[in-house]
Amino acid sequence: MDEPNQPLSPASDERLLAEVEDAFGIIRVWAVGEYRFLEFGQAIEQSCVFMPDPAWLEYDYTRAMLIGALCHEQPETALFLGLGAGNLTQACLAHLPLEDVECIELRPDVPRLAMEYMGLKDDPRLYIRIGDALALLPTAESADLVFVDLYTDQGPGVAHLAWRFLEQCQQRLNPEGWLIINQWASDDGKPLGAALLRGLYHRHYWELPVKEGNVILLVPADLNQALDIDAMRQRCAQLAPKLGYSLDYLLNALRPAS
Repeated sequence: MDEPNQPLSPASDERLLAEVEDAFGIIRVWAVGEYRFLEFGQAIEQSCVFMPDPAWLEYDYTRAMLIGALCHEQPETALFLGLGAGNLTQACLAHLPLEDVECIELRPDVPRLAMEYMGLKDDPRLYIRIGDALALLPTAESADLVFVDLYTDQGPGVAHLAWRFLEQCQQRLNPEGWLIINQWASDDGKPLGAALLRGLYHRHYWELPVKEGNVILLVPADLNQALDIDAMRQRCAQLAPKLGYSLDYLLNALRPAS
């Protein structure tokens, strides 16, 4: 079984494959050996894809978000707010029993570049809508899993600290569903907007800090719903041979809301 986070090829292999400019700035796609990188603005890396296996999750924060998906026993539907290169989306489609996946992406060139250069497949289960997630969320279908990963070249989008939006994300969950948020970490290791999050979700969520400087939040659909860590360990163990890596090192970092 491969060790987590294999080293990338030397930077001298770097090649620019595509560059476009839209109303929000520059988008670039770089190749480094067998890896492809989606970059916004001034060298702000958004996504990394291992081209021989686009469902391979290179970074701990994407692996931690996959752990969030494993909170659900049998997810059939998922909503992704923010696509990037589609790496996490493809991992979920490959390894979870999903039947219907909706994704809302702000920038139309992002899915186009992801399909052209970064191995994003035209899966019949995947439906991509272009637009602002804050505006389109009320029209999205409810789902067993909702993923929030709305970053720009300046950092997390305003949605990551928008009370009403984050409340609506939880409300889009089906019963027994889970909301998974990729949140920045503050200097003290707590998630950005910790006080807001504690009030909004009544301290009833879990945090998974990762070495990239993020904290992944796992938020259940309601207060009666608990995290079954033993069941999650079993699901992670069953999935490990397919993934090519173990998720135990991340599960061990899981903690209640701080």
